[in-house]
Amino acid sequence: MSSNPVTPLLDTVDVPADLRKLAPGQLRQLADELRAEMISAVGSTGGHLGSGLGVVELTVAIHYVFNTPDDKLVWDVGHQAYPHKIITGRRDRIRTLRQGGGLSGFTKRSESEYDPFGAAHSSTSISAALGFAIANKLAGNPGKGIAVIGDGAMSAGMAYEAMNNAAEAGNRLVVILNDNDMSIAPPVGGLSAYLAKIVSSRPFLELREVAKRISRKLPEPLHKAAKKTDEFARGMAMGGTLFEELGFYYVGPIDGHNLDQLIPVLENVRDAAEGPCLIHVVTQKGKGYAPAEASADKYHGVQKFDVITGEQIKPAATAPAYQNVFGETLAKLADSDPKICAITAAMPSGTGVDKFAKAHPDRAFDVGIAEQHGVTFAAGLAAQGMRPFCAIYSTFLQRAYDQVVHDVAIQNLPVRFAIDRAGLVGADGATHAGSFDITYLASLPNMVVMAAADEAELVHMTYTAALHDSGPIAFRYPRGNGVGVELPEVPQQLEIGKGRIVRHGTKVAILSLGTRLAEALKAADQLEAKGLSTTVADLRFAKPLDTDLIRQLMTTHEVVLTVEEGSIGGLGAHVLTMASDEGLTDAGLKIRTLRLPDLFQDHDSPDKQYDAAGLNAPHIVDAVLKALRHNSAGVEEARA
Repeated sequence: MSSNPVTPLLDTVDVPADLRKLAPGQLRQLADELRAEMISAVGSTGGHLGSGLGVVELTVAIHYVFNTPDDKLVWDVGHQAYPHKIITGRRDRIRTLRQGGGLSGFTKRSESEYDPFGAAHSSTSISAALGFAIANKLAGNPGKGIAVIGDGAMSAGMAYEAMNNAAEAGNRLVVILNDNDMSIAPPVGGLSAYLAKIVSSRPFLELREVAKRISRKLPEPLHKAAKKTDEFARGMAMGGTLFEELGFYYVGPIDGHNLDQLIPVLENVRDAAEGPCLIHVVTQKGKGYAPAEASADKYHGVQKFDVITGEQIKPAATAPAYQNVFGETLAKLADSDPKICAITAAMPSGTGVDKFAKAHPDRAFDVGIAEQHGVTFAAGLAAQGMRPFCAIYSTFLQRAYDQVVHDVAIQNLPVRFAIDRAGLVGADGATHAGSFDITYLASLPNMVVMAAADEAELVHMTYTAALHDSGPIAFRYPRGNGVGVELPEVPQQLEIGKGRIVRHGTKVAILSLGTRLAEALKAADQLEAKGLSTTVADLRFAKPLDTDLIRQLMTTHEVVLTVEEGSIGGLGAHVLTMASDEGLTDAGLKIRTLRLPDLFQDHDSPDKQYDAAGLNAPHIVDAVLKALRHNSAGVEEARA
């Protein structure tokens, strides 16, 4: 006699309204199926695994208790939102994660009504959830704003700025602190879970409110004493005094994998008449998948992998990664220069600072997700005679732009900015693209801006920056592996503001900045095949420009074309300004600029992104031919 197969619960849940039809006793099975589905999906796509595994139960519990999407759920950063995507109508597309035309690896407003706020940068969730909460309050709507923020994101000041302004939201704001790494909580056990359940319950909150009203009628010294006693008692039992001082009612810590604890606490908080509430949930990153649990980084970001073994399918590297070239070069330079130090904002391995830290641990500083502090800290070090290298992704340095301007550039302090992930970054998409740093740095007085064409140039630029004590200097380089050139045994100090000719010609001049140099050389080959003699220059510097070299090329070539992996307002704009100021276009010179398009490009492979941006060799050739067609002297040659 055969039994009927059991229908997986996950097959019955397309949106959270379906989830809320389940009995509480079914949620454990659903969570297990959701975890398995996520592991299977990320195994085939790659992406952020450990953080999502850690919030499976929390995701189920939040959507079960709260009325999403009317209650607005904001995931900080968004790394952990894959389970959320699966149960909010996107399971059929989950295996398109981070692929061209597929689902974003982060939350995205245009993707679903269950993503009310896009994310990818850290520590924005409380501010956004507060905005939803206050908007609902002003409109008389009952919806809440719910922020789920990781403990690492709490290292950023923005989180505390938001909490300091949260009182007006009342009980419409719920902050869930996902503590999965920092161990800021006392041990989670039966007693702490019991206390969390009690202090979040309506009877306790009502009793506490009555006590507050009574204490307000007491003489001031007794009122203050009663308030302090209440805060201190709960702070002693469960922590949270800091959050209480910021105006939040603190509940926790509770086990973020125990649905029997999570559900009643969330229900109590949902129904509470108290003001803003912070629920402290302790989770394990990588929970439920042994390879992730055993990994040092809990499989934070992974390539495609074998679900059974956990082995990641990594392409064979033909050249070292740019960040490792930087980190190892800086470590060697620091062997003989005790003033060199390195700063990173929670990205030691991503920036290569881990290589430096291994060799010089006392001069390596990970400031956490606090780019603003990191930049001004570096300025203080520089003001005291040190040689700080501030290694921050291009997209994250945007968060500290005021500090770059006010604390570094205006004071002309020699802070060295090692700007990783410059240009387009592939699967992480628009939120992580390093599109704007040339524009926002080259516009600043006192700033020097370099871009490495390959990993050998990166070695030279790191050395050049170390020796540059007269003001701030930045050098940018892309994500991923280099092009395979031989690294120099002895680094070369580059002359500030001087480029180099890498190929000589007479009719067309291509001025390249950064790693498009390889495409510029390919384009030159194709143009030569058409009878168009082509010069290729690696400008090296966006600021200061090599005006002598540019002037020479503009006065001896018919077409001059700039190529850069940056936005409008970068190298091309500076070259055009120079040409205009010096009247170099008066003799019929054709100048064209190729740069990133004026839009936020969606995620895809880097090659496809650059193709869409029009920055590969065929686009360079096409731009030159179009320029010549507008020049009567070059029409016949261009047609040939």
